[in-house]
Amino acid sequence: MKISSILTALLFSIMVVSCSPTVKVEAPDKPIEINLNVKIEHHIKVEIEKDVKKAITNNPNIF
Repeated sequence: MKISSILTALLFSIMVVSCSPTVKVEAPDKPIEINLNVKIEHHIKVEIEKDVKKAITNNPNIF
């Protein structure tokens, strides 16, 4: 009885070890490529005081 239980335990442990999954970590052959399609819009708003605006309209050659 003792030998058969030891043999069973040994056989079970061999089966468990042989069925364990294998994980491989390898670097890719090609470089990683990231494509970013980004659209950037900006709006610039310039406010001029009324008296400066009036001075510009009265004297267009000032600048």
